[in-house]
Order: sequence, then C-alpha cells, then structure tokens
Amino acid sequence: MNIANLSKARLHWREDGNPSGKPVVFANSLGTDLRLWDKIIPLLPQSLRLIRFDKRGHGLSSCPPAPYSMDDLICDAEDLMDHLGLTGVVFIGLSIGGLIGQGLATKRPDLIKALVLSNTAAKMGDAAMWQQRIGMVQDGALSEMAGPILERWFSPPFHRTDELEAWRNMLTRVPQEGYWGCCAAIADTDLTSNLPDITQPTLGIAGALDGASSPELVRATIDRLPNAHFETIAGVGHLPCVEAPQTYADLLIPFFEEINHV
Repeated sequence: MNIANLSKARLHWREDGNPSGKPVVFANSLGTDLRLWDKIIPLLPQSLRLIRFDKRGHGLSSCPPAPYSMDDLICDAEDLMDHLGLTGVVFIGLSIGGLIGQGLATKRPDLIKALVLSNTAAKMGDAAMWQQRIGMVQDGALSEMAGPILERWFSPPFHRTDELEAWRNMLTRVPQEGYWGCCAAIADTDLTSNLPDITQPTLGIAGALDGASSPELVRATIDRLPNAHFETIAGVGHLPCVEAPQTYADLLIPFFEEINHV
C-alpha cells in the first residue's frame, strides 16, 4: 500500500497500468473509497498510468480535524499529483470528486489536460440541506442514513443484489469526522463562476436514475463549459461506474482517443 505524506493530509493511493503511461487520476464520491473504481480499471487500456486515491477522512487516508473546505480537498489532490510528478492528467471525478476536478482545472491548468465530470455539478445541493446532514452525522446517525443514501446511489435492481451489502459497509465505516468534514466542503462550494474558465476537453456523465445529482443538474453544468459534451447512462443511479462498468468504460475510451490520451 502507498501513503503520500503531503502538506495537509496523508493520502492512500494506488497505481495500476503502465507506470510510464499517460496519467489518469480518479477521485471518488462522498462515502466511498478508491474501490469505487475497481470494475473500471481492468476495462481501460493498460498502457495508461491509472492512479486513484482515498480523499481525506475516507478509506486508508488520514482524517484531519473537520470541517474541511473545498480548497483543502483540491490542495490534497494537487499535492498528490505533484508528489507523483504528474502533468497532462485526465482527471475523472465523481460527485465531490468532480468538484475537486473543476477546482483543479482552473487552479492548475498545467496539471489537468482533460476532465471527466461524473454525477456532479458546479453546486450540489444547498447549505441548509448539508448542515442538516452534518448534524445527523455528528449525532451518530450515519448507519441510520445509509438506506436513503443507498437509494440515491443505486437503481432498484441493484438493491436486489448481494453486492449492496458491501457498499453499505463501505459507507457506514467512513469515519464520522471524515464524512461530515467533506459535507461541510460541499455545503460551502459554488463553482458556477469558474465554469467559463474550464477550457479543457470535458466529458460529462450522468446516471438516468441518480437521486443525488440528477441528469438535469449535471447537464446544466456541462452545458456551461466551452469544450464539453454530455452523456447519460440509462438505468443507473449515482455510481454508474459500479452498476454499468462496461458502458462507463465505453464512454471513457473514445474520449481518451479523441484527446490523444492512449
């Protein structure tokens, strides 16, 4: 296992594919860790350098005192990429990972060659909703919240699979402080004014049944980017890379080819 001792956090990261290949960095959603991408990695060209990490407060990364800001999360990802000597990255961010990607694209255009913004938006929810969730988590209710969260994450057919229990366990084992700390970062974030400055080629992906980031919400962000196109995956929720990995990979690979990143 790899741990990067960075300026503000210690991040667990993993590398697959070719260490000398063109880099792709994956950033996962709230309540998940780098295993979110387990089904995608084998479907992508192994000539690529495929890097994923646990954001602070999740997985095997450190859990600094909360709350966190979006700048904290962006700096963590930036520091990790600098630590690994990366440039010209295709950054694939899902949900809060997509917010991190949007921030990086304008802060460090030297790092970010292109973006995949999956199940995300420039602004996700309102502060009052997030503050309510923060209060519930601080009161120890994350396990009780798991049912409604999983309903937003996955389609009804997926809820009838044995795999659902593994995702419930991943979610409920996130450190309380790590979860609500990232909620605080989302609550305070509105990147709408940044969108015209994100000139990198961008692929937007939505899940047709996403209960957390509707296709309309995702598309409203993607349509404001100057060099982007949008795709919806039918029959899936907030984590399409889990429910429909082949379809998801079949969107990524032509995008990589289009931008000469294979």
